[in-house]
Amino acid sequence: MAEIKLSEMRDLTRIERIGAHSHIRGLGLDSALEPRSSSEGMVGQTSARKAAGVIVKMVQEGKIAGRAVLLAGQPGTGKTAIAMGMAKSLGQETPFAMLAGSELFSLEMSKTEALMQAFRKAIGVRIKEETEVIEGEVVEVQIDRPAVAGAASKTGKMTLKTTEMETVYDLGGKMIEALGKEKVQSGDVIAIDKASGKITKLGRSFSRSRDYDAMGPHTKFVQCPDGELQKRKEVVHCVTLHEIDVINSRTQGFLALFTGDTGEIRAEVREQIDTKVAEWGEEGKAEIIPGVLFIDEVHMLDIECFSFLNRALENDMAPILVVATNRGITTIRGTNYRSPHGIPIDFLDRLLIISTQPYTPEDIRKILDIRSQEEDIEMSEDAKVLLTKIGEDTSLRYAINLITSAALACQKRKGKVVEMEDISRVYELFYDVKRSTQYLMEYQSQYMFSEMPAGEGDEDEANAMVP
Repeated sequence: MAEIKLSEMRDLTRIERIGAHSHIRGLGLDSALEPRSSSEGMVGQTSARKAAGVIVKMVQEGKIAGRAVLLAGQPGTGKTAIAMGMAKSLGQETPFAMLAGSELFSLEMSKTEALMQAFRKAIGVRIKEETEVIEGEVVEVQIDRPAVAGAASKTGKMTLKTTEMETVYDLGGKMIEALGKEKVQSGDVIAIDKASGKITKLGRSFSRSRDYDAMGPHTKFVQCPDGELQKRKEVVHCVTLHEIDVINSRTQGFLALFTGDTGEIRAEVREQIDTKVAEWGEEGKAEIIPGVLFIDEVHMLDIECFSFLNRALENDMAPILVVATNRGITTIRGTNYRSPHGIPIDFLDRLLIISTQPYTPEDIRKILDIRSQEEDIEMSEDAKVLLTKIGEDTSLRYAINLITSAALACQKRKGKVVEMEDISRVYELFYDVKRSTQYLMEYQSQYMFSEMPAGEGDEDEANAMVP
């Protein structure tokens, strides 16, 4: 008899992506907007974080719109981390859109259209509407199943109650199916939208808190609703202007949001939508929420993009624009002129500039500790000291990249704690920018298309090439 081998199955539900900034939870400020030394994944950069906190506070209070902020600093000084912290601090209600300057030149649409779509993604619309709902605690659900297969569809009755009344409702096939899908049972507090028939389970009644058979680890207990069963409630939908644009400009409607095939949207469509949203605002049906648009590598934009941004920021519904760059005085793309950060002077004049400073050795050590915890890697004290020293001599990004590599080297020797030998091993395996440049200068004559005359590759020139 042939032996049957069952393939090993892995549980994929617990796998989580760990990104470069997945440890960021906010800006790490207290209620007085004073930065804590280490909080919510943020370390150091106290003055930059405090300035970002002031911007966030003004956005939340609706006191700032159509403004622009520049995060300027050397590579690896936490500019993107501060932008991510701003996004986390603003919460889910405030739209936050991210874009890299280089992305504009690889999209199948004009640069100005791509920027306009990014702007519209950062402008939210909170639409309010009143709807009739039936809200109450389920007392009993009775379903009459047909005795013969293929007979009439199932019917039933459901008893709902509030603190003041109790009513029995007849159930049809669709409603029974919806109740089954939501796994509604007696003791649940539910809301039924009368227009659509949608059932929302609000939680479990406190009166059933001792009913342990119907409880799970995530059971939420709520009070039994008071008043009448049928009531009018205000429902709030939050969408972005870009989503409204796409739905109204494509034959496939909202499916374009999932396929990503938005294409260029006509200016007439946007004008009609802006007019309608303005009408809703006057009638009290909608509220505009200016969000935040973050453009990284802003020096990659050309003079046309900067001209567009200048005009777009003057719009009444413009979001907060946050841009970041690590460039010094450099050429403005599309021109022969040089300017600070590669940004035209007229646009630079609009910006509130937040400067980031190089991290101190203590800050580097704290960041490496946080990243080790985020990646669930245990590291000895000596290894942390060595890694901090490497971060000082090379760059913080290089040191962070060595954490995972050292953990793999530790697994290779069947260890559980990353030691100095693991750090040293991966340091020898993977070059940092400075050592790689020195190697290149030494052996540049053996590379193809070398433009450096032989014999000129000394250490001083190698150091000069490293930022």
